[in-house]
Amino acid sequence: MEGKGSFSIFMEKSKCYIAMICLQFGYAGMNIITKVSLNRGMSHYVLVVYRHAFATAAIAPFALVLERKTRPKMTFPIFMQIFVLGLLGPVIDQNFYYAGLKFTSPTFSCAMSNMLPAMTFVMAVVCRMEKVDIRKVRCQAKVVGTMVTVVGAMLMTMYKGHVINMIWSEHMHPRASAPASTDKDWFKGSILLVFATLAWASFFILQAITLRRYSAPLSLTSLVCFMGTLQSIAVTIVMEHKASVWTIGWDMNLLAAAYAGIVSSSIAYYVQGLVMEKRGPVFVTAFSPLMMIIVAIMGSFILAENIYVGGVMGAVLIVIGLYSVLWGKYKECKEKEAEEIPETIKAKGTNFMPTIIEDVETEKTQKLEAIKLKSPVVAISIPMPQPPMIAMEAPKAAVV
Repeated sequence: MEGKGSFSIFMEKSKCYIAMICLQFGYAGMNIITKVSLNRGMSHYVLVVYRHAFATAAIAPFALVLERKTRPKMTFPIFMQIFVLGLLGPVIDQNFYYAGLKFTSPTFSCAMSNMLPAMTFVMAVVCRMEKVDIRKVRCQAKVVGTMVTVVGAMLMTMYKGHVINMIWSEHMHPRASAPASTDKDWFKGSILLVFATLAWASFFILQAITLRRYSAPLSLTSLVCFMGTLQSIAVTIVMEHKASVWTIGWDMNLLAAAYAGIVSSSIAYYVQGLVMEKRGPVFVTAFSPLMMIIVAIMGSFILAENIYVGGVMGAVLIVIGLYSVLWGKYKECKEKEAEEIPETIKAKGTNFMPTIIEDVETEKTQKLEAIKLKSPVVAISIPMPQPPMIAMEAPKAAVV
């Protein structure tokens, strides 16, 4: 029984960590599949439209059924926040990210995305969602961890070094599905990825704010995906003038759209919202460096990408920075829990001692009554002798 109890407690505390790690594997798969689809000529504007169409179709039925009684009333400010969320996430972030991915590589794109925790942390501090007291060790850990993460990502980007020959890479050959990117395209892709990361950080901050007023994660996810679909259609009509770009068959393009829509949009938005309510946006974005490591390994398998010494060194720094940020968030949660317990005791302090005294007196009374009921009662008559002075004075009073 104790083993089951401790395991359940461990799982309860680890749910947020497990959920975010699983999401990074989902994002990594999306990067690999999307890169293959873009190399085959699919328009990233059309990919965004189909992605969020699949996401809306996947998440909307659950929102309609599970949150039909708890869904808050829609107001104009909430609608505008959902409109901006659809613009930041599905339109700006994903179109810029796919364009940068097309010009660069999955590993490089993920490395640039590792600026996300730093951007989100700074924006959270500006929006007063995160408090920084540099005198406290936990705040120092978050600041230093964010800086180390950015340094690791930039090291992975700027310094390559020698190629690390993997055992499986000796029997693989690079795919020639897309022409090699020039330095100009590489720089253009880097700028697009920076803007995509900035939009992604803004999306996390606004999503956390919206969830406070619209506490229905499934409904919010479906509305954001639906709004993103409509906005993406408008953008695609403006940017793509050929009707043939909308053609999609039973191939990698369909798989990329369905996988990205169901896993990376509908499920990811919902899970991120749940975790964000408990731990905040910085905790959610702190796991993004893991995606880069997963993509680097998967890319060497599937796309035959080379892994360099600089990439490994940067990955080590990123993991160190990641754990520093998570340690700071863990200490912050512990401090909040410790502050909540004294407040609860203080609120009940006026009635706490009288309740204990009353319970003790009641228990004593019940024990005495139980002893009386169990013990037999025997009445004994004993003659009481009179005091001597009274016995001698009584006859004198009779003679007079």
